[in-house]
Amino acid sequence: MTDNDELAQQEPRNASSMLRNGIRILHAFSVDEPALGVTEISRRVDLHKSTVSRLLHQLERMDLVLRDQESGRFRLGLGLIGIAGPLLANLDVRRQAYPFLERLSERTGETSALLVWSGHESVSVEQVASPKQVKHTSPIGTRYTTSASASVQVFLSELPEGRVRELLERGLLSPVHHDESDVSAYLERLTTVRESGVAVNAGETHVEEVGISAPVRDHRGHLAAALLLSAPSFRVSPELRVHLAETVRATAAEVSARLGANKGGETNMPPPLRPHEHAE
Repeated sequence: MTDNDELAQQEPRNASSMLRNGIRILHAFSVDEPALGVTEISRRVDLHKSTVSRLLHQLERMDLVLRDQESGRFRLGLGLIGIAGPLLANLDVRRQAYPFLERLSERTGETSALLVWSGHESVSVEQVASPKQVKHTSPIGTRYTTSASASVQVFLSELPEGRVRELLERGLLSPVHHDESDVSAYLERLTTVRESGVAVNAGETHVEEVGISAPVRDHRGHLAAALLLSAPSFRVSPELRVHLAETVRATAAEVSARLGANKGGETNMPPPLRPHEHAE
């Protein structure tokens, strides 16, 4: 047997070993212990720390794990949603939101969706398509990394300013904001989103599409997901955009109530949008 033959046999074995060990690492996480350090994982899968670190780096690049910037510990990443359908069924917010997505699409005639945050992008986990022939849809698992995306605005609006700046400076969100005046203007925009309870993308990422998003909160008042309505630009006048924003915001509040938000009776709803607020 030649050296080339031996290498040809070793390559699939090495790939198989990496795949098997990568899966073992993913199985190391549990509901009771969702965050683990490299040393803990190394002990559980009986692999050297250097091997675990190397595999975690690859898994992180595929968004299958997410590393906490402060603690350095790892969690399962939302990239799993794109390859694991059963995971979607276990997301309570997805299950609870679905009837409201159906109702929102029926009321507006447009596509509604539910998105969650992966740490640097929003990920679609559910969708109800518009019944109309011309519509905007995207596959479940679609990731949004544009800073102007309505759902991204919703998630970023609740992050600390330092974290938002880090995402922008590292180029994890496009377009890249280098100029301080641009960053400051964007941070002000996020403040408006947080105060109004709704974000609008009026053709900024795709000139033919309007996106409107609002936050969904859990029983602790924490941001659990973002509700999104997508429609062709030609069907959405500035006046209708204001009306749709109110509808999306009200529907998100209903989903939040279903999840146990505002049990004390406080609505915490932002004031109604004024007509001049429709553009951004």
